[in-house]
Amino acid sequence: PALRSLPVSATVADAVSALKRSGKSYVSVWTCEHSSKKKTTGFAGDDDDDCRCIGKVCMVDVLCFLCREENLKSPSKALESPVSDVLPKVPGLVKHLEPNSSLLEAIDCILEGAQNLVLPIQSHTNTKSRKKVYTSQRPRILLANTGRCDSFPPQLDRVFSPIPTFTIESLNIIDMDTMAVHYHEPASTALASISRALTEQTSVAVIDEDNRLIGEISPITLACCDESVAAAITTLSAGDLMAYIDCGGPPEDLVQLVKMMLEEKNLGAMLELMEEFSVSSLSSSSSSGSSDEECGWSSKHGGSGRYSLARTSEAIVCYPRSSLVAVMIQALTHRRNYIWVVEDDYSLVGIVTFAGMLKVFRSITGPRRKPE
Repeated sequence: PALRSLPVSATVADAVSALKRSGKSYVSVWTCEHSSKKKTTGFAGDDDDDCRCIGKVCMVDVLCFLCREENLKSPSKALESPVSDVLPKVPGLVKHLEPNSSLLEAIDCILEGAQNLVLPIQSHTNTKSRKKVYTSQRPRILLANTGRCDSFPPQLDRVFSPIPTFTIESLNIIDMDTMAVHYHEPASTALASISRALTEQTSVAVIDEDNRLIGEISPITLACCDESVAAAITTLSAGDLMAYIDCGGPPEDLVQLVKMMLEEKNLGAMLELMEEFSVSSLSSSSSSGSSDEECGWSSKHGGSGRYSLARTSEAIVCYPRSSLVAVMIQALTHRRNYIWVVEDDYSLVGIVTFAGMLKVFRSITGPRRKPE
């Protein structure tokens, strides 16, 4: 399908609107200004060779932006800021590749930190002219669609076997540098970690006083929420935030708690935004039968936004003795870029990322290309 795109001249509010209309978890931001026809079809003409994707924006970027201290007092004004203000400043998250690029080149880009690979695809039309269609695919989806992960073609079996049966501990792919927040700590203390987790395609662990994993605050889940969740991040504890963003929408008692704490913090503008969004959500849900493909829409509990039907705050875990193939199956089955590693008592050990698993196989196939 055609990319949902925004010009760099758009505002944060434009990005929020585009996210809700598209039903996708992010929109791409481009240096060029497409016509309305091109926006609809996804076509970019041959004269758009200088048109480049400079990044992508998801609801997590917007939430972290609204939670900045300078924006809490006036969220409506913050939403009128240029979309470039919320673009991640990490270089290399988006890579442009040529259609004839090899799969190994694409994998190397992923291992260097790319989250999106943009390819100009030549598309034949009814006319004699050819036009470029710009498409993008998240690496985890690209790789998940390449086939089953519990068996390899015979020629690859000889190369990789018996690596899939090795434990993740023996392969040294457990990353101990995890981001965590205690259950009773304010969720706002995890904002920097949430932003970093989004960039690294991981998550923030929620732990108890004994370092046991209770759940997670995942950018994947937050990306399926709405901008009013910024109020919950600002006021709730990490544990309460997990319940607030869990599938089905927040419990009514937490909604009321957020409103009460906003009043106590003199954040009237944020409260108005929350109330305004609740009213508009009720109105839109009653007048439209559309549904989100990736994130479930719900007017439950006062129509407080969109929440994932598939994503929850429950953490997917494995153990240091788990085999590589078992962890890969978990990642693909749950469509996660990471799996938490715990001991038998659920004490947190670290995290295994899909990129880390890829790196094991890539090390066997020859030298990697030199980063640009």
